[in-house]
Amino acid sequence: MTERRIAKVMTIAGSDSGGGAGIQADLKTFGAMGVYGTCAITTITAQNTLGVTDVLETPVPVIQSQIDAIVSDIGADAVKTGMLSSTEIIGAVAERLEYHNLNVAVIDPVMVASTGAPLLREDAVDAMRDVLTPLATVLTPNTREARILTGMDVNTVDDAKAAAKMLVEEFGASNVVVKGGHIEGPATDILYDGSDFTMFTAERIDTTNTHGTGCTLGSAIAAGLAKGFDVPDAIQQAKDFVTAAMQASYAVGQGHGPLNHFHELTRE
Repeated sequence: MTERRIAKVMTIAGSDSGGGAGIQADLKTFGAMGVYGTCAITTITAQNTLGVTDVLETPVPVIQSQIDAIVSDIGADAVKTGMLSSTEIIGAVAERLEYHNLNVAVIDPVMVASTGAPLLREDAVDAMRDVLTPLATVLTPNTREARILTGMDVNTVDDAKAAAKMLVEEFGASNVVVKGGHIEGPATDILYDGSDFTMFTAERIDTTNTHGTGCTLGSAIAAGLAKGFDVPDAIQQAKDFVTAAMQASYAVGQGHGPLNHFHELTRE
């Protein structure tokens, strides 16, 4: 029997005990999109749909060891990063990405949970912008994260374009897609690739089940890149996946529920 090859994607992120975001959302997305997922856990969070109640950072050497163990055996066609809560963790992850030549990287600059809990220390913002952003094949900030990284107000599509352009031209990301979930109008994400803007628009869905949307989008982009899609196509199929997962979501918990990552398997 001829063995099938499967694309492999590693997520380097925090664990969400509620299962809706973080490592858990990333691995669900990888499985749903037909790639093999591995993980390096940077943080353990105690959280549910209502909020984050406790956080424990993984020791930096253990984070590095997880990355090394994965690369030495399984490998990674793409990497996606999520919650990297401290300057030390950001620096260690960036060093490992460069050491292992992990050049296809989707960087989700996670800063605040959807429930409002801070997930990045204030003194680590500079490291996120100056150390990790230049390694991004695709950087995926939401409007709040784009504002913190650039110092610009990001309230409109034009604002998002200006922020994306700055993050590419001044801070070194190869591509930036500013997520437009908090901009009025249709749900429009704005990609800047260093020369052109591309808009990705979907209907705005009336649901509170939005926990993990950013994690899921970044993971879906990484899955597409691992399978050989170019950046715009990877973003488009990721946008379609998130939209469908939101449309098929169900109520879990008392707050912001999760997406239905396996909507293709659970359709009635």
